[in-house]
Amino acid sequence: MNTKKLYYWRLLCFVILASLASCNTNNNGDDLSINNGKLKLSFSKENGSLIVFQDLIENYEFLDEKKTLELPWEINFNHAQDSLYEPLDFEYSKPDSLTLVLKWGNFKGEENKEFAVTAVINLDKEKALSYWKISLVGTQGKEINSVVFPKISGFKDLGQEKLAIPNIMGELLTDPRGILSSRKSENKRLDWVYPDNLSLQCLALYNPEKIGLYLASNDTHTFRKAYSLNLDKSNNFTYQMSNYPSFDANSNSYSPSYEAVIGSFKGDWVTAAEQYREWGSQQEWTSKSRFKNGLHPDWLEETALWVWNRGRSDNVLVPAAALKKRLGLPVNVFWHWWHGASYDEGFPEYFPPREGGESFINAMKLAQQKGVHSIVYMNSFQWGDSTESWKTENASVYAVKDINGNLRSHAYNIFTGNSLTNMCMGTQFWKDKYTSLSESAVNIYGTNGVYMDQACMSRVCYDKAHGHAIGGGNYWFKNFGKLTDQIRSKISIEKEPILAGEHCNESWMPYLDLFLTLQVSRERYSGVGQWEVIPFFQAVYHEYAITYGNYSSLVTPPYDELWPKEFAPENQEQPLDPIFNKQFLMEQARSFVWGMQPTISNYHSFLETQRKEEIDYLMSIAKIRYQGLKYLLHGKFLRAPSMQIPEEELDISKLSIYAGRKGESVTAYKKKYPLAYSGAWKADDGNVGIPLTSISEKHMLINFKIDTNDYNISSNGEVYLINSEGRKLLTTYKENEVIVEHQLKPREVCLIEIIPTL
Repeated sequence: MNTKKLYYWRLLCFVILASLASCNTNNNGDDLSINNGKLKLSFSKENGSLIVFQDLIENYEFLDEKKTLELPWEINFNHAQDSLYEPLDFEYSKPDSLTLVLKWGNFKGEENKEFAVTAVINLDKEKALSYWKISLVGTQGKEINSVVFPKISGFKDLGQEKLAIPNIMGELLTDPRGILSSRKSENKRLDWVYPDNLSLQCLALYNPEKIGLYLASNDTHTFRKAYSLNLDKSNNFTYQMSNYPSFDANSNSYSPSYEAVIGSFKGDWVTAAEQYREWGSQQEWTSKSRFKNGLHPDWLEETALWVWNRGRSDNVLVPAAALKKRLGLPVNVFWHWWHGASYDEGFPEYFPPREGGESFINAMKLAQQKGVHSIVYMNSFQWGDSTESWKTENASVYAVKDINGNLRSHAYNIFTGNSLTNMCMGTQFWKDKYTSLSESAVNIYGTNGVYMDQACMSRVCYDKAHGHAIGGGNYWFKNFGKLTDQIRSKISIEKEPILAGEHCNESWMPYLDLFLTLQVSRERYSGVGQWEVIPFFQAVYHEYAITYGNYSSLVTPPYDELWPKEFAPENQEQPLDPIFNKQFLMEQARSFVWGMQPTISNYHSFLETQRKEEIDYLMSIAKIRYQGLKYLLHGKFLRAPSMQIPEEELDISKLSIYAGRKGESVTAYKKKYPLAYSGAWKADDGNVGIPLTSISEKHMLINFKIDTNDYNISSNGEVYLINSEGRKLLTTYKENEVIVEHQLKPREVCLIEIIPTL
């Protein structure tokens, strides 16, 4: 063999050996990258820090090249002495072209001799998604508060950033990085817990014109976890997911059953919601959804309007029955302050009702004869620690305990200062207690169900005597399911009862019939701020869960008759200043186009004359919605068509709807809002419904175009208009283009139907 051939032969051998070495488990390889043609990830050979996160389609690198090389995980122990130093050993392997295995070991300290951390990161075969899973060994004897993984620092500013989160229903923040940077405190962090304030396991940080980060997890068993974004003093932006193991001194390992999901997308929050829906709609919570499986009574679906009133039956059932007669459609009641105990203080001493058992039962029977159904308030896990029953039933034994053995209490009642204490959902004692209360509400007092306040929240309990895992886990959610099963085994089906809950959550869909989502009225309870309300939850799960409710009210707050008299205001439930009327319209418009059952808070018959235009508008919404239930109740969320909508600066009130007190005044704001609202929903038969409404006193010309491919409907068809005048053909369309032009009358409510030709 001549010298030249020998040279090339040796070079070929070198290439082969180098390639083999890159798949070895030692640190001699050079390839710590994975690439699926859409996404490329590269990790540091020094410590496994992520150093490249690149969208290959858009040719965009998300990470700052100057980022610090921090470990992609962090472990926090219960005791300060249980600490880990930097691992001395780091190994990696590449089992296949889409998978990396990273392993850290040889930690300092004899107590950490067997401790090791392994991370497996792999790329989706078809999508711009990566999956991250962590495992720990050598954990015996250690109490781990949290395992932070992944922890990724150095995300570059995307420019014109927006952050979408499913905080209860959904919220959108513009310029999150700038807002954190402007904080004067050292806390420059945004964080959320699932399941609790987060109803889904997904965040989206994006520039709608450029690129976006999809940040999620694929937990199908509802383990408690947290997500956060943090801006440090060096302006370094970090995303992390915190996992919460249960304390188990005998266990020598921990590995979550789920993965973190991190990906890239181009679009906006709707794009992210559609991607999450593709996964979420395949999970057990949708296949077992009570709504999807028709496990609720017919009257729930038939509800045209909810009246959310408080107090005795003549202040609740009587006006609801009158409203039902006027509307000509089913009106039902969401009832607070019916109970014998003071609100936010005397729970769970609900019985007998404050107006007396006989009066309550007779009023309920009369309302049901008129077709009005009622669900009554009962908090799902709070017990007033100033009540007599707290002592006589030894309730503290079964209450949630924090890591130091303390009770978790909070004084919601600003008038008495008395606290409510969290009861542990994992105890049979509390499940039995709440079941007996629900049984009494339905079987004895004749209600049509229970509204379980704070239902879609969760708590962490460290009481070893309760029989559940200690610390993190999913025992709260699992025991809530057991509770609802137990309740339904005891309550009479003759009353056609339902169980409703506060907030919404994907995992609760097999257990609750109805979800209260109040963010439609976010401004009314938190004022005008930096967050904008979006229907994130409905975009993912509308056809699997019925949502309702808002704080939309036209009067000043009521005051519980059982609270201290000295704080009672003189102008209870009197009409608010009419400058805030348009806020009411805006809240009702949101509910309509976002596919929610309409609700009015603190309704009274005098509003029919004193706030006639606003009540007439609400009646129109209820009537038009009722003609489009296949879209607005059963339909699948679609992106609303793009329209040019004028805005107007509105007067916004921040005022409690149920806690008026002496000297309290409205906090007023001004902010620009759209004067028209729209949505888009696809029915099971393939038709598309576009709810459209104006809150303006002026006529408004609406023009929009739709590409039928965007809605996956046929290229030809007809377009109809449903409004107060009836249903009529508006136009026809062909060649994949729907062109709609409609002159909206002042405060008109309508539904545009697109009927494809089959």
